[in-house]
Amino acid sequence: MKIMIIGATGMAGSAITKLALERNHTVVAIGRSEEKLAALPANPNLQTKAKDAFYLTLSELQAVDVVIDAMATSPDKAYRHVDLATKLIAQLREQQRPRLLFILGAGSLTTGDDQHLFVHDIESNPANAAFVAIPQNQLAELTFLRTVTNVDWVGISPAANFTAGPATPAQYGHDTLLTNTTGESVTNSGTMAVAVLNELETPKHHQERFTVANQ
Repeated sequence: MKIMIIGATGMAGSAITKLALERNHTVVAIGRSEEKLAALPANPNLQTKAKDAFYLTLSELQAVDVVIDAMATSPDKAYRHVDLATKLIAQLREQQRPRLLFILGAGSLTTGDDQHLFVHDIESNPANAAFVAIPQNQLAELTFLRTVTNVDWVGISPAANFTAGPATPAQYGHDTLLTNTTGESVTNSGTMAVAVLNELETPKHHQERFTVANQ
């Protein structure tokens, strides 16, 4: 499989890149920093391209089987999550390939007895004001994606705490924030990478979001 990874040098993107190469897929790594792209593991199946994802052409997108949007932004540019999703979808309306996979946030998951959106818990804590725009915009991104019926897309959300780390045994869900037996809600980047590659190799979700967390 030929996989394009937007944001390939970030926490999620680099873990997915590493695992995809280990599983003998061809990876086209997209990032804005040539220096960071050069630091990715050397592999004959790895192609790097220093380019702003907003300038990817239809021919570049259609040259791969899957496009993974793992782009990260600063909070003041969080709207770019929505902008990139809408651009990718607009370019690929009614196209047969590639498949689109979006790394979404945990804020759009539901939690509590009343199944409220987790983003409301984030918003309620003043300490989160500096970054709350990111989960808010990732919720808007998913809201948009759920209107799309003529592109093969899938979204995946981590647990409340998304952190760098190795793959662990995982638990899966659909729209509810997951916790383990001790009440922790954590997804390691390695756990996310396994969930992503498993979904791409054996598709189970189409035009919907699912979630993964460490057990």
